[in-house]
Amino acid sequence: MIQRSGVTTLTPPVSKQDHVLGPESAPVTLVEYGDYECPYCGMAHLTVKEVLQLLGDQLRLVFRHFPLIQIHPHAERAAEAAEAAGAQGKFWAMHDTLFEHQRALDDTHLVLYATALDLDKDRFVRELAEHKYADRVIKDLLSGARSGVNGTPTFFINGLRYEGVYDLQTLLAAINAVV
Repeated sequence: MIQRSGVTTLTPPVSKQDHVLGPESAPVTLVEYGDYECPYCGMAHLTVKEVLQLLGDQLRLVFRHFPLIQIHPHAERAAEAAEAAGAQGKFWAMHDTLFEHQRALDDTHLVLYATALDLDKDRFVRELAEHKYADRVIKDLLSGARSGVNGTPTFFINGLRYEGVYDLQTLLAAINAVV
C-alpha cells in the first residue's frame, strides 16, 4: 500500500546528491531510509537485492541514512564509513558489506572492511576520525524526518511512502502496481 497524503511524500526528491543504483530512466525509483545496525534493515536488504536482480533496469534504488542512534550505537559510524567508501567510489560495496556484517560495526571492523574493499586505508581512517561525512548522514536523517520517517527500514516508491511489508512478493507487487 502506498500512502498519498502530503506527510508521506519524499522530501527532498531524489537528486544527484543521492547514492543511486540503476538507471535514471527506470520507471520505478525505490528509496530506502535505513540503518546498518537494524536487523529489520538487514532482512530488507536481502529482499531489495532480489528485487533489483529481478527487475534489472526497470528499478532505480536510492539509499539514505537514518541511523537510530538511541538503540544502535554503531549505526551512525557505519553510515559515515559508507560515505567514506563512497568518496572512493565504493559506496555500494561498503553498503553491502555493512549489511552482511551487521553484528561487527566497530571501528576495527570498519577498517578491515575498507581494507578488504581495497580502499585507501589511511584516507579512510583519517576521514572517519575527522567525522568528515557526519553532515551528509545528518542531512539524510533530517530529510527522513521531513518525509515522516520514524523507523527503519522505510521505503518510498516513486516518491510516495510504502506502508506494506517488505517480503519479496509484497514489495514486488507494490512496485509492479506503479509500472
